[in-house]
Amino acid sequence: MAYTLVLMRHGESVWNQLDKFTGWTDVELSVTGIQEARVAGVTLLQNGFVFDIAYTSMLDRAIDTLQYALEGAHMTWIPVIKDWHLNERHYGGLQGKNKAESVEEFGEYQVKVWRRAFSIKPPLLSEYDSRYPANDERYDDIPVEQLPIGESLKDTLDRVQPYWESELKPAILSGKRLIISAHGNSLRAMLKFLENISDDKIIDIEIPTGNPLVYELEENTLKVLNKYYLIGGTDRKATFLEKIKSIFKSK
Repeated sequence: MAYTLVLMRHGESVWNQLDKFTGWTDVELSVTGIQEARVAGVTLLQNGFVFDIAYTSMLDRAIDTLQYALEGAHMTWIPVIKDWHLNERHYGGLQGKNKAESVEEFGEYQVKVWRRAFSIKPPLLSEYDSRYPANDERYDDIPVEQLPIGESLKDTLDRVQPYWESELKPAILSGKRLIISAHGNSLRAMLKFLENISDDKIIDIEIPTGNPLVYELEENTLKVLNKYYLIGGTDRKATFLEKIKSIFKSK
């Protein structure tokens, strides 16, 4: 028997549209992002997916994506666990900055290193910065020394993998069917250890917004047997628009 796990990056956010570094900043989904999440939910329903429990981060764009998707899948009743370990990579002092403007300020090479190097951190926040996570009441129960002020992808992996081992893996092995709504980098970290992807290759993997990624995992070992995006096609935008049209035609 194979276990099924569904991972989903949140729908497009308003800062995705503006090409800003978002990190732990709480921003809303764009209109397109809401549509992506709804289409994902209906697609899950049409393909017969059923879940026992859902996990998401502490950030609204992932939480809202999950809610819209569960509405579309007619599964809003399942338990939802929100945990900061699934948050996006913390981009430190880059958060809120436009990527093109950052290139002008710091240089193309430096920004590329901050974005793509596996173990290099961005400029760090100070504890006096308004963006410091300890200033956000949702993290009041987390020891201050555990709250990041800027993370590399390796740092993100170092908080996601223990959560996988302590919470997510045991849930899967117990037979629960999971859907996880998270972020590009927290999911990229998960893909790294699920598929044993090298440090060099993981930085180039892109995860599309609002498109459920299905993993079929071997019983006991959780070795990856198969993986696929539920909304396929090489042209992401065209495929998404076609999916919306097909859903409305069926109503």
